[in-house]
Amino acid sequence: SGLVLPFVGVHPECAVEGADRVADVIEDNPGISGIGEIGIDPTLASNADESKRQVHVFERMLEIAERLNLPVSIHSRRSLDQIFDIMTSYGGRALLHWFDGNKKQLRRAMEMGFFVSYGPVTVYANDKQALLSRTDESRILVETDGPVRFSRCFESRPGQPSFIPSVVFCASQILGKTFDETACLLEANTVSFLGGMTRGRVVSGTPSN
Repeated sequence: SGLVLPFVGVHPECAVEGADRVADVIEDNPGISGIGEIGIDPTLASNADESKRQVHVFERMLEIAERLNLPVSIHSRRSLDQIFDIMTSYGGRALLHWFDGNKKQLRRAMEMGFFVSYGPVTVYANDKQALLSRTDESRILVETDGPVRFSRCFESRPGQPSFIPSVVFCASQILGKTFDETACLLEANTVSFLGGMTRGRVVSGTPSN
């Protein structure tokens, strides 16, 4: 289906396991549209060796993505500055999934040309709304990040695609655009992130993670 585009990668939680098989899957399957969720997460490393392994696997996934011209979706919990330092010379398309940095880190992400995504919590979290208002419009994406559960208007239900219109509406209010204008902006950003064509397929649409 052209509506569901697969991303494959080694999450930092799984970095201690063999990454070779995943690398082979990516290399051997032209239907894969991107690499992710990859990244670094110190909360998932119980010792220095596991931290080093996360970095090693992350760098390997980045090398494959850059060589194959595939976008990457990055898990950056409590590791944004480290990820920025690793990716200083990275030349591919990158998304900081579920961006949770501060204003200074957001500026650096924009300077490096990264996309950032905002999820359902943006509907009721003032800090996320403030970050979105400072994000380059051409770098904004939205997502669900299921099966995380969200409170307030989502009644602690797990994230699902049906939440996306609420996030888009919230973004439209912050950006001073209509819902349709915001949806078109997000579609254009999605196509830009995915590269317009992923290994032989034209793509269009707004992703939900």
